[in-house]
Amino acid sequence: MKDIAISMLTICGIDELPTHRSNAVSHVLSMIDPDRDDPDVFTFYSPHERTLLRFHDVIDDKPDMVAPTPETVEEILRFGEGLKSTVDQRSTGHLLVHCHMGVSRSTAAMLILMAQAQPDLDEDSLFNRLRSIRSIAWPNSRMIGYADDLLKRDGRLVAALHRHYRAQLDRDPTFDEWMRSLGRGREVDQGWAV
Repeated sequence: MKDIAISMLTICGIDELPTHRSNAVSHVLSMIDPDRDDPDVFTFYSPHERTLLRFHDVIDDKPDMVAPTPETVEEILRFGEGLKSTVDQRSTGHLLVHCHMGVSRSTAAMLILMAQAQPDLDEDSLFNRLRSIRSIAWPNSRMIGYADDLLKRDGRLVAALHRHYRAQLDRDPTFDEWMRSLGRGREVDQGWAV
């Protein structure tokens, strides 16, 4: 994401946040459950810009759960526009994106930001880059679907997501049971179907 002067990209879960406080993080995108306390670790980080989004990591509407919406993805894209609009104010930067475990919401958000910043890069290359940043990436399919529409990728982002799921399942078959236990069986089936 050189065109927005971000030279380092990090994805992590809440438990990993303390390990990054000395890494000169300049921008943080946090995605946590609505009822979870805001992590206080950021008071120990060097000065940075932070955006906090609150929603659950679900792919279907469920009672008492806040599912990601198109507006959620629009917020992520506004965050990305903010990075672009302040590019002249920095020569480098470190973007940290986190959610509860650093597996689904955060990896979806990072993929969305990369697709926004590099509109001419093909979708499989974006997912390859995502896996190099976070090997356990399993992006939230609902978020990627909304991003595909908003970024006018004409279904290519969703198709590449299914290929990404297959790559993850081939690399580590335990994703099947893990994701199914989290109510994400539809995504697993999409991966196996490729």
